Amino acid sequence: MSNYQQPPPDKDPHLWQIAQRRASFKSHLATYVVVITGLWIIWYFSGGRTYGNGFPWPVWPMGGWGIGLVFHYLGAYVNTGFGSVENEYDKLTKNSKQ
Repeated sequence: MSNYQQPPPDKDPHLWQIAQRRASFKSHLATYVVVITGLWIIWYFSGGRTYGNGFPWPVWPMGGWGIGLVFHYLGAYVNTGFGSVENEYDKLTKNSKQ
């Protein structure tokens, strides 16, 4: 996780990393809401609601980016166990004690 800052000396490194993931997700979510809202406004005021087959084009970036947002949420709030460094470390420490 090279994009994250090192924890201050008085902070738990594991909790610091979790807090950074969650803060990163919240920032990502805010950006998503602002940009997608802007796209819908552009679509609405450019006459998109009155021409074509009625299918709004902002659905495509909203869906594609939304998939990425879901995965970011899972990485920040849900312990999926797939390739998690903490999970692998815990497995190694349990095996070394046996």
